Amino acid sequence: MVKRPTIPDLAEAAGVSVSTVNRVLNAPDNVRQDTRERVLRAAQEIGFYGLGSIEHSVASGREGHRLGIMLQQGSRTFYHNLGIALQKAAATAHEGNVELVLIHLDDLSADNVAEQLIQLGSHCESVALVAAEHPKVSDAIDTVLNRDVPVSGLIAPLSARGNVGFVGLNNWKVGRTAAWAFDKIIRSPGKVGILVGNHRYRNQEMNESGFRSYFREHGSEFVLLEPFSTYESSAVAREMTENLLGEYPDLCGLFISGGGITGALAALRDTPHRDDFVSVGYELFDTTRAALIDGTLTMAISHPLDTLARETISAMIRAKKAGPAFGAQNVTLGFEIYTSENV
Repeated sequence: MVKRPTIPDLAEAAGVSVSTVNRVLNAPDNVRQDTRERVLRAAQEIGFYGLGSIEHSVASGREGHRLGIMLQQGSRTFYHNLGIALQKAAATAHEGNVELVLIHLDDLSADNVAEQLIQLGSHCESVALVAAEHPKVSDAIDTVLNRDVPVSGLIAPLSARGNVGFVGLNNWKVGRTAAWAFDKIIRSPGKVGILVGNHRYRNQEMNESGFRSYFREHGSEFVLLEPFSTYESSAVAREMTENLLGEYPDLCGLFISGGGITGALAALRDTPHRDDFVSVGYELFDTTRAALIDGTLTMAISHPLDTLARETISAMIRAKKAGPAFGAQNVTLGFEIYTSENV
């Protein structure tokens, strides 16, 4: 029978005295927070029976943070999954006790985004959002910043007169990486179609900029068509993809640089195209995973959701602590690349 860890065992594992462990359990206000945290980590590692009491002791000494995050429609798989990851990251944040106010917006009009942002900023200590660039949104950001509440753009950079943070990918590199796939995989260069969700999302604009930059240097034999906007709609993306394949039977590839990828993939399955056709899109979820496996999608470039969530919570807390003069935090993440061989 395995012996249950005792208080002396925990003290040894944490590198503290038995009396310190007793104070953590019975008089935590008399123990420094970093020592409580150390005892908690040791208790988790050895399976100490009084773990719940120690967790309560640690939680009671942590600073509280009320954070507000505004995402796009919860019906979209990516934002649904991101919301779950953010809630998990908030619950396990080591920087303190996080109260997360998370909302999904169905109405993405600039008026509604601006109104919801101002309301969120009125009762949160740090705010992050996914939004398209628009003067009304920029003005709302400044309204929140003027209340000494830091604001960060999530996934898509945002601008305002004040200092706005950002957590997301280096989208110029994302675009160049997508272009590299076309250049290296397609056997006979030709025309490449481009779908963007909305030109006002700066990440998508930078995706396209990096994409074209690569071909100016390395792929002069390719012809990049003007982008079509899907307005983040699967139905529109399907129609645009069908139109491209119909108008350009020799189309050699499709770069899906925004929302609506499920519609584009449906069109690629149903419409004839070249055998060496290459398609590159965004995010790994059930639909894109299936498309990678059956060959409809050649490569997916994805945000590392858990890392994105953790870094977002941490950056928002750092921005709150830094204060209005130095509140903006910028975090650039590495992106994940998936093909049929590693899903």
